Amino acid sequence: MLSAKSLFQEILDNDDSFRLFCSIAASGESQGGWENGRIAALVPATQQDLVPKVTRHGADEDKHGRIFNALLHKRGLGPVPVPPETDYTMLLERAGIGLAHDQLRREEPLTERDIVTYLSHSRVTEQRAAEQMALLAKHFGDHPVIGKAVRMISHDEDNHLAYCHEELLRLARAGQGRTIQRILRECALTEVRVYRDVSLAVTANMGRILGWHRSRALALQAGIHALYAYERLIGWRRMVTLSMPARRNAMGGAAPAPEPV
Repeated sequence: MLSAKSLFQEILDNDDSFRLFCSIAASGESQGGWENGRIAALVPATQQDLVPKVTRHGADEDKHGRIFNALLHKRGLGPVPVPPETDYTMLLERAGIGLAHDQLRREEPLTERDIVTYLSHSRVTEQRAAEQMALLAKHFGDHPVIGKAVRMISHDEDNHLAYCHEELLRLARAGQGRTIQRILRECALTEVRVYRDVSLAVTANMGRILGWHRSRALALQAGIHALYAYERLIGWRRMVTLSMPARRNAMGGAAPAPEPV
C-alpha cells in the first residue's frame, strides 16, 4: 500500500536512497542558513530588533544541515551531489521568490520592502517545512536512529513559522498589510508549482535507486499532480493567512545548544 510512512521507510532502509534524501535536505538547510546569515548582516536600521531573530533562524538552519550530515556519518555514508532539479531553494530563487543571492552577496543594506519580501517568502516555505517535519515526526518520532533529529527539527520549524506570522502581523499593523498579502499570494502560487516539480524529480530519482515498477512510479506521479491541482485551486490559501501564534516571541531568546543525534 502506498503511504507516506511506507515510502519513507523504504527510503530509510536503503543506503543509496537515504544518502540522497539526507544530501538534498542538508543542502537546502545549509542554503537557508547562509541566506538568513546574510539577511541578518544587512537588516536596515529601522528593523534592528529583527537581527537576533534572523540570526537564530540562520543558526537553526545550519544546525539542521549538520544534523542530516551527522545521520549520514553515523551510517558510514557521505553526501552526494544534489541533482539540480531537486534543489528546492535554488529553483525558488530562479522563479523570483525571496531575495536573490546576488543581492545578498552585496554589502548594501536591505530596505523595509526587502524585509517584507524575506518574511513573506519564509512564511510560505516554513509552512511547507513545518508540515513535512510534522508528518515525519508523526511516523518516525520514536525511531531509534532518526527520531531525535526529526523531533528537534520539527520543533524548530514550528518556531520559524510562528516567528514569521508574528513579524508579518507587526509589519501589517505598521501599514504594510496590502503589500504583504500581495507578496504572500505570489510566493504561495509559485511555491506550490516548484514543490510539484521538485517532488516529481525526487520521486524519479528515488524510483531509479529503489527500482520501482513503472506502475508504482506512475501512481506516485499522479498523486503529486493531484496535490498540485488541489493546492493551485485552494490549498495555497493556508500559506497566506496570518494569525497570532500560540508560540509568542519564538525566536526571541538565545538559541539552545544543539542536541547530539
